[in-house]
Amino acid sequence: MASKPFIALATTVFFFSLIAVNHFGKPFQGKLGEMEVVPITDAVGPESVAFHPLGDGPYVGISDGRIIKWQPNEHRWISFGITSPNREGCEGKHDHETREHICGRPLGICFHETTGDLYIADAYMGLLKLGPAGGLATPIPTHAQPQPIPFTFTNSLDINQSDGSIYFSHTSSLYHRRNHIAVVLSGDKTGMLLKYEQESKQITVLLTNLSFPNGVALSKDGSFLVFAETTKCRILRYWLSTPKAGNLETLAQLPGFPDNIKRSPRGGFWVAIHSRRCKVLSWILSYSKLGNALIWVLPVDVITKAYSVMSKYLGSGLAMRISEEGIILETLELESGNKMSSISEVQEKDDHLWMGSINMPFLGVYRL
Repeated sequence: MASKPFIALATTVFFFSLIAVNHFGKPFQGKLGEMEVVPITDAVGPESVAFHPLGDGPYVGISDGRIIKWQPNEHRWISFGITSPNREGCEGKHDHETREHICGRPLGICFHETTGDLYIADAYMGLLKLGPAGGLATPIPTHAQPQPIPFTFTNSLDINQSDGSIYFSHTSSLYHRRNHIAVVLSGDKTGMLLKYEQESKQITVLLTNLSFPNGVALSKDGSFLVFAETTKCRILRYWLSTPKAGNLETLAQLPGFPDNIKRSPRGGFWVAIHSRRCKVLSWILSYSKLGNALIWVLPVDVITKAYSVMSKYLGSGLAMRISEEGIILETLELESGNKMSSISEVQEKDDHLWMGSINMPFLGVYRL
């Protein structure tokens, strides 16, 4: 008789094979063809991209818990910082997911333009700050009312450069990052959107009951922010000022699962779409009992690992630029056979798109 692990693995592979059906549907307006790749040694997943206010970089957070900085003149990466003091067994060529709760897993990163400090949303360590000299990132002291918030899955952030307030997403109170696929399959709605105020060190919960809140970006004038609700494949707009303050509305419905969001210097926002949402998965997500049944039958770690492996080959990432009113301005789709199978973030700088990924051992660079 086949062993339980074998049955579990076979079932998972079959399930995600179904998801792959119709994955490559109708093409969009543009194709992401040849791009430069900036390889990363012994690690993967440059999830988010940030440039120093003086132009240095890019800086990225990777799977072994480090923040690394690109030295363009030397064509190499250097270690800039770490998010956890526990570094034993963190570096080297191996599966970092098994130790990311110890080593840290930096996701969203953003510089404060005045101080030069790098703020980090680490999936396990919470909100962190890394000074201009780098080194060990320090936790940001916070106070939350009515009670402390356990950082189970901190994800993305953006900074109001005028007052230093940080807006960030907390994806789930039930699942950690290494089991992110379970957040989607289970229909988990324990996600939150939060605000941290520098002066009072106070965290305010802005929104609750969110389905995989992900990328966060402030509008150019700071009157609202947008964030991705990944499970529901949409971008929401939350008003911070004007008479609409406190209102939440759907800004854009998307053809796939959105990840990070960044403002474009040409206007609007770049939305990174990890992959398309196919018909089979849409049906499954309409009935959360199906996803929960799969999680009950199969170990979550097995499901997540199978998805991570298959997404490298089945990915069909998109980069979409939308206006502040949700109108699609520009869409670029990864071509079949492209080295980069999925996209986690798109950062536009000097007529180039710097593209991150959660599972690739490089950063992609595309010339506009």
